[in-house]
Amino acid sequence: MTFLIQTTLIYTIPLMIVALAGIFAERSGIINIALDGIMIFGSFCGAMLVHLFQTNNLLAGHSQLLYLLALLAAGVGGALFSLLLSFSAINLRADQTIGGTALNLLAPALTLFIIKIFFFQDKLVMSKSLGFIVLNDDLPPLLKPFFDKMYLSTYLMIALYIVLSIFLYKTKYGLRLRACGEHPQAADSVGINVGRYRYLGTTISGFLGGLGGYIFIATTAAGTAEGTVAGMGFLALAIMIFGNWKPVGVALGSLMFGLLKCIGASYSTLDINGDGVCALANLGMPLYFYNLIPYVAVLVVLAFTAGKSRAPKAEGIPYDKGLR
Repeated sequence: MTFLIQTTLIYTIPLMIVALAGIFAERSGIINIALDGIMIFGSFCGAMLVHLFQTNNLLAGHSQLLYLLALLAAGVGGALFSLLLSFSAINLRADQTIGGTALNLLAPALTLFIIKIFFFQDKLVMSKSLGFIVLNDDLPPLLKPFFDKMYLSTYLMIALYIVLSIFLYKTKYGLRLRACGEHPQAADSVGINVGRYRYLGTTISGFLGGLGGYIFIATTAAGTAEGTVAGMGFLALAIMIFGNWKPVGVALGSLMFGLLKCIGASYSTLDINGDGVCALANLGMPLYFYNLIPYVAVLVVLAFTAGKSRAPKAEGIPYDKGLR
């Protein structure tokens, strides 16, 4: 059971933080289809920093600090990459869905090109021990799944999720940002710069997407940046819709789909009740069956909940006045 809970959290955290990234962009009025591409570029930036530090023997013996620096690099990289979406959507008033799709195509091509040209490799590999902490093997059974052999990013992202949720719904800046996604004309009439707040929402979205991308490859992909995040950005986008563009709904959806991803990734070694029997492996189902479950579940859930979802009213609609 401890393994199940810990592995579920490992998949839940990047899904939750990237789905929250989608909320910030879309609440400001910008459709962020580019979450998958932002995750790819952010993960590459984090992996590149780790690779350079490890190659030059910098911060040796300080893996937690290096992990934090890699998270920062990934977030900044994702934020910078998201500016391409902001510029095309706000300044050029381009179609946001097409712009996001273009970024999803650009990210893997650009990262693989840089890895090949500058590092002479097909992928960047870093130590998976980064960010991994062991507190105490003697913790009580109820605490062990949450405080022993976990990643530092798990606690940081939960704290960040809470802070940003409060920011979005309990501060005047969050109210202004949401107003730009609901009724930008009304927001502009009271002196709110719609363009700036849409830039802010999309940039925060890019930062969070970059964090999620790096956390995903650092905790689940053996620390390898290879131009893909296994469609996690699209899954996070679906979770955002399932959660009705609200942080609480996103957290619950991420936990549910995190569990399904956990089952798909570790069904062959999953011993739920500790009796040494891996029941799912004994069913004889093919590997791809369990890997398909999260994505089939997304289609089913969206089919039944799409009618109840309410997107921000001005989402995807360029504001004619633009930046002041």
